Amino acid sequence: MLSTEQNDLITRTGPGMPAGKLMRCYWQPAALVDELAGNRPVKPLRLLGESLVLFRDDKGRYGLLERACPHRGTDLAFGRLETGGLRCAFHGWLFDVEGQCLETPAEPEGSRMCANIRQKAYPVVEKSGVLFAYMGPGEPPAFPHFDCFTAPDTHTFAFKGMIDCNWLQSLEVGIDPAHTSFLHRFFQDEEPAKGYGKLFRDKSIDSDMPMTQIMREFPRPQIEVEPTDYGMRVVTLRRISDANTHVRVTNLVFPHAFTIPMSSEMTITQWHVPIDDSRHYWYAIFTSFGAPVNKDEMRRQRLELYELPDYIPRKNKSNDYGFDPHEQEHETFTGMGADINVHDQWACESMGAIQDRTREHLGQSDKAISAYRRLLRGAIEQAGHGERPLMVLDALAAAKLTGPAAIDGIGPTEGWRSYWQKTDEVRRKASGWANGR
Repeated sequence: MLSTEQNDLITRTGPGMPAGKLMRCYWQPAALVDELAGNRPVKPLRLLGESLVLFRDDKGRYGLLERACPHRGTDLAFGRLETGGLRCAFHGWLFDVEGQCLETPAEPEGSRMCANIRQKAYPVVEKSGVLFAYMGPGEPPAFPHFDCFTAPDTHTFAFKGMIDCNWLQSLEVGIDPAHTSFLHRFFQDEEPAKGYGKLFRDKSIDSDMPMTQIMREFPRPQIEVEPTDYGMRVVTLRRISDANTHVRVTNLVFPHAFTIPMSSEMTITQWHVPIDDSRHYWYAIFTSFGAPVNKDEMRRQRLELYELPDYIPRKNKSNDYGFDPHEQEHETFTGMGADINVHDQWACESMGAIQDRTREHLGQSDKAISAYRRLLRGAIEQAGHGERPLMVLDALAAAKLTGPAAIDGIGPTEGWRSYWQKTDEVRRKASGWANGR
């Protein structure tokens, strides 16, 4: 249970807020590369409470500018893409990707006014189908050499979705291993071969048991939380028998991402990125250690569930998340269909726009959440003092951070640690691209 002041400290990320200062120490997912497809690659967006416009210029460079033109405050999202940058539709002021004003064409001939005008601008880089922006001071940190960033393009797929509540609620669901046995419980098991692209629908490694059966029949896991150089590792153990235990290894990647197993071949690295304090997007990079990702199928599945251009879930508060009491009685624990993103969305949004953590009661199964909050508060304090918090990396440190391992399998009850480590090693050697990582 937190005080109101403690809750505000860890949830609010706008300009000038302590958690906002921390978040601006890191690269933030700002958009999917797919969102700038088409003849006019310009997109308005909000990120960490700031109104911005993202664009790609005629040279293929990405720019992210403050949305209000510095001349008279008009909306640059309606600007014209012209040689060298984005031109305001009001008086024709032209800005390049670094925010430098190149032209003020209504001014007298020979005016040098534009040389002194610079719009707030943030650097943007592309990584595995996601455009990341750095909104902090000084030089941006280096990207860790994680699988999602080092895999070939053929073996990754990126997508996103909006959730109508504070970012921390979703992040904490992602590091809560106990909820899967209830929120994502299915009363019947489908054929795992039909579960491509769907979480908790595959078989566990080294087992013929469907994941749905494991989650349903073993609801009291042993949870181990281990500190790491990138945040923390969460190992969830569901004892199947005296000899065998289901071992699930997931990871909190500080400050607001996690890497989890999706199937025997694929992992998900997912960020929860504040639009503002009451809405956020999840961004996910799916990474395959086996065959190339079937991007067309992955996209088709998700576009059935999300409405463009804002990636809003088709099932949401306005239609009770598709709740069906008959389904809840006979098919799923929630009665909200088979897509677990809908289940998570309901859980997060039903807490309110910003969860009131002064009223909660955490138990032993919430130990990862408690550990993360301690980590977050410590990093907020470091950033506030001008110190370098966890995962603000230089190139040397970034090169040493690989993986992280995300495993889901049935191993020995005694020796489960060496089991998941060996399983990760074998999968990497077989992948063809992750050798030695």
